[in-house]
Amino acid sequence: MSRSRLHVENHHGANAGWLRAAALGANDGLLSTASLVLGVASAAASHQAVLVAAVAGLVAGAMSMAAGEYVSVSSQSDSEQADLKREGKELHDAPVAERAELKAIYVSRGLDAGTAQKVADQLTAKDALSAHARDELGLSNTTRARPIQAALASAAAFTAGAAAPLLVVALTPHATLAPALWATALAVLLGLGLMAAKAGGSSPWRAAPRVVFWGALAMGVTAAIGHLVGRAV
Repeated sequence: MSRSRLHVENHHGANAGWLRAAALGANDGLLSTASLVLGVASAAASHQAVLVAAVAGLVAGAMSMAAGEYVSVSSQSDSEQADLKREGKELHDAPVAERAELKAIYVSRGLDAGTAQKVADQLTAKDALSAHARDELGLSNTTRARPIQAALASAAAFTAGAAAPLLVVALTPHATLAPALWATALAVLLGLGLMAAKAGGSSPWRAAPRVVFWGALAMGVTAAIGHLVGRAV
């Protein structure tokens, strides 16, 4: 077997898109639900009220993430479709100028004029709109906006993160709820930070402590406000 066939490249940058979305959704689910539970518990609420708050936080957060992601990615999809429609009209009205534009793109990337012309001719003959979408507009099947997929993925990531504090509330006695929730949330945040760092190829000693610090700060502030409001009312 040749050396070239054995050479397999694994670039961490290819994971950036889905990794960012998954990490954001899971962190948001964990932190928002854990902070909500700590805030309600610090206000001297009953265990039943805390459990209801945890369930409501999970459901509301997952739906909010799904709706927000769907609207955002739908807007991106509408913009992409408008660009493709305009590009298709330009290809119909001025095919020669569009081919010259494609050639200029390849020349700017390092091809000589003759080779760039051949590439532009061949790609235009096969599928002109796809060639312009990819090389002029930067659109491809792997990067195309998919609103429903994005909404479901965001909701699933949020739910996965929010499941940890919900389980703690459901399984832990009320007297030890706060320390158990703190320990669980910080441990899960540490794990998420380590996994994200490993998948992204970055240093876990920078990513993980950063996630834990900001998570602890968010939960601490919410717990303090819940305690103050509980005393006031």
